[in-house]
Amino acid sequence: MNTNSLKYGIFSFIIPGLSQYLNGDKQKGLWLFSAAVLIHIIVWFFINNSLGSGLQTLYHLYSGYDAYKNY
Repeated sequence: MNTNSLKYGIFSFIIPGLSQYLNGDKQKGLWLFSAAVLIHIIVWFFINNSLGSGLQTLYHLYSGYDAYKNY
């Protein structure tokens, strides 16, 4: 296991798109971050329950996995 990949995965799990942005894929990083903000707003106002929390967690896991897999 590459420690950098793990580090990037953790960074992107905490803030979706951060690792993608830092690694030069700025467009993908901004899209992932923008989508995360939109998901959080929708969940905050419309799905403020365990389903919404699950959706947010799944999205953060996806972003972290994408960073881990690609970097």
